[in-house]
Amino acid sequence: MPAAKPRKKTIKVIVGMSGGVDSSVAAALLVEQGYEVVGAFMKNWSDTKDPVTGSCAWRGERHDAQLVAAKLDIPFVTFDFEKEYREAVVQYLFREYEAGRTPNPDVLCNKVVKFDLFLRRARAMGADLIATGHYARIRPPARSGGRCALLAGLDKNKDQSYFLNQLAQDQLRRVLFPVGRLKKPVVRRLARRYGLPTADKKDSQGICFIGRIDLKSFLARKIPRHPGPIITTDGRVIGRHQGIAPFTIGQRHGLDIGGGIPFYVVEKDVKRNALIVAEGAENESLYSKRLMAREEHWISGREPKLPLRCQARIRYRQPLQSAVVRRGKGGGLEVVFAKPQRAITPGQFVVFYQGAVCLGGGVIMAAA
Repeated sequence: MPAAKPRKKTIKVIVGMSGGVDSSVAAALLVEQGYEVVGAFMKNWSDTKDPVTGSCAWRGERHDAQLVAAKLDIPFVTFDFEKEYREAVVQYLFREYEAGRTPNPDVLCNKVVKFDLFLRRARAMGADLIATGHYARIRPPARSGGRCALLAGLDKNKDQSYFLNQLAQDQLRRVLFPVGRLKKPVVRRLARRYGLPTADKKDSQGICFIGRIDLKSFLARKIPRHPGPIITTDGRVIGRHQGIAPFTIGQRHGLDIGGGIPFYVVEKDVKRNALIVAEGAENESLYSKRLMAREEHWISGREPKLPLRCQARIRYRQPLQSAVVRRGKGGGLEVVFAKPQRAITPGQFVVFYQGAVCLGGGVIMAAA
């Protein structure tokens, strides 16, 4: 267990502990730095089963988090946000897929649950700050013109600023990202040095708190399956789908179209209930230099002067792309890239950067 360093004034931090190695090390680092640390597990979803034990997966994750808290000798609590998570995140997911878009529930989960509900609950318990295991950094107001700046994590392979693009100033002022300046191998080494039981645990994958699921079966709970045609960009009907909701732009597998050059999804036509596909991975129909976005959010709280030259990405871990952002004629934002982008996907987020600083983002409405 890391030894705590004495501080003149003890600052209470409640750490969101998921049962993974990143949040475990985040808690250990804060203990070592002398904070008054409380571990908190968020129970947001109880329907996913552990493939080995058959029990609710969240129980195993909480157990791992409890073991870490015991190792660090810190208090541990459980927050139950399942009702709010279902209403704010899961229902959003269903609505977006039904509308023919491909949502990003992880972004909304961060905005609504991890940095809103969790923050408010922690504050009610007397916490000064909250902390998570995200790979991101915060530049304090004193160094950012009176406002916090969200920076990408130093580990480019793990940087999670994309998923934090909807955070606001009042949230960033009360958040710590202890592993944001570290690379993943270092986090693993620290976990072993501290003797944490999660040191060699694999990273979680899948939807935030839900985990790995069969998307078609999951969506079928709320969205009826309506079979329809699979149509090529030149108008040929080459197959049938069992419902367009689970498909996403750029998808190849799962189309059940045999033989020849592979086809890729380029559009989900909700009005015709048709899946539009193009032949070949580099088909020009998969590429566009422009997109339209709505519901834009600027982390500084102030819209920058437009047009804005910056970098942008349209999906997690995509290399940053040079772009110009301007006000769209019908409202929202128009983003013009220097180079054509592959598989621009409505419902996902376009996120803007200037160097390491994440400026904010918006929901992609359409490629243009």
